[in-house]
Amino acid sequence: MRRADGLARAVGWAVLATFAPALWAGGCAVSPGGAAAKPLYLTFDTGHMAVAPLIADALKKNDVQATFFAAQERTQTGNGSLGSDWASWWKARAAEGHEFASHTYDHTYWRADVTAKNQPVRFRVRPSAGPLEGQEQVWTAAQYCEGIHKSELRLQEITGQKTLPLFRAPGGKTSPELLKATRNCGYAHVGWAPAGFLGDELSSEKFPNAQLLEKALRDIKSGDILLAHLGIWSRQDPWAPAVLEPLIVGLKARGFCFATLREHPQYKRWIEQREAKPSGAADIKVSGGRS
Repeated sequence: MRRADGLARAVGWAVLATFAPALWAGGCAVSPGGAAAKPLYLTFDTGHMAVAPLIADALKKNDVQATFFAAQERTQTGNGSLGSDWASWWKARAAEGHEFASHTYDHTYWRADVTAKNQPVRFRVRPSAGPLEGQEQVWTAAQYCEGIHKSELRLQEITGQKTLPLFRAPGGKTSPELLKATRNCGYAHVGWAPAGFLGDELSSEKFPNAQLLEKALRDIKSGDILLAHLGIWSRQDPWAPAVLEPLIVGLKARGFCFATLREHPQYKRWIEQREAKPSGAADIKVSGGRS
């Protein structure tokens, strides 16, 4: 009965999303009645990109701006999520006012810190894309930062827009030492709120879309950073766009609004300070080859 009720509610939100998205305008300005804004920060990491056009349509239709974290990941069609085949998609999102940041170029997972007496800390990593896909590596801090910077440069080349001085580590996997190192080279890390994990990486058999929608509408609170992806290979029943649009409409109906991470209180001052510097690239000290 609980699952049936959840599905009925999901269908109700979907109907509302179809016929009433124009009832709520985008942005997080104070409403005419003087009510305080209840901001949310919707973010997307790259993926196989098959649902990316549908996600873009839902965001545009509902006047929502998001922040995209991009890596050069393998895609269902085309030559990678940051390849030339997807360049026009990214350029169109820039024209719509979305923001961009790095997800590391080769979608490189941090695995562990590597410490040695009297030596700078290094990091055991494993890229899940690119020429070193699946191979364990030990990188210096500078090498890890190079991967962040490479994605940043590619995004700027495609969109003509400066990226935010932020990054998201694949899987959100980091350590205090890694965060210290990346901050020293000019990038603040962005995670997500517990309720902001929207579940599109989970099994669709154990976590059907109706259940994920119900949970998100129930648990998300003001100030949360929300996380979804531009396509997940393992999920059989895609989360997007089936959940995305009713989620947006439902959250707006509860008085929430959407902003990019440029406006997030935790990152706003950092972004302003970094953008005031003559060149962020000066922070990155390129070292020798990968070991």
